[in-house]
Amino acid sequence: MAFQPSYDVPLSYGVATAWLRPSLRSATLIEKMDGGFAGVLHKVQQGHTGTLRDIVHNSATDRTTALALLDTMQDEKLSVIQQTLIAPAFAILTALMTPDLSTDKPTATATTATKAKPVAWADFYSELYQIATGWLGWTPDTAWNATIPEITNAFSGHMDMLKAIHGGGDDAEQSGTPDQRQANIDAGLDPEFDRAGLAALKNMSKQKTGETA
Repeated sequence: MAFQPSYDVPLSYGVATAWLRPSLRSATLIEKMDGGFAGVLHKVQQGHTGTLRDIVHNSATDRTTALALLDTMQDEKLSVIQQTLIAPAFAILTALMTPDLSTDKPTATATTATKAKPVAWADFYSELYQIATGWLGWTPDTAWNATIPEITNAFSGHMDMLKAIHGGGDDAEQSGTPDQRQANIDAGLDPEFDRAGLAALKNMSKQKTGETA
């Protein structure tokens, strides 16, 4: 699998450094900012300091450190503040809006992904949270701090593990069969669960990856 993780982004000013993470939490918070991703991106391009500060605040791994760094900049020239914050803000937005979810495994949905209905960012992130806490059994804090590729790849690995343990070929062929129901029961899942859920997630992920602001 061609897994490309999203890395933390450094924000440095003077001798201080804060770290920004394109986590599920930051994705959810930033997408809810005024205008959504499109509005936020436009304001960042304009160098809107309020928006830049909000991105830092919402994506900082340590908010206390990040806020302290921002406070030391309050008497700085506007141009310096913009030069310091714009690049890290762009890096975070890029990671959130175009997460690398590629895989060199062929999937059943590869040819149909473009035909699916668009999915709202908020719904996409909500689904990822449900997968992380429900399917993977992560704590809420772990889920919120994980990046999007980390969640989707962990889920893919979880599904591969279930298939290795219980056997199975094409998801669509097995869904709803007695063997499928028993495999779900053995795995502690709802008997009615459709294993095509993984395909649906990858399908949705491909939509978001190809979506523009």
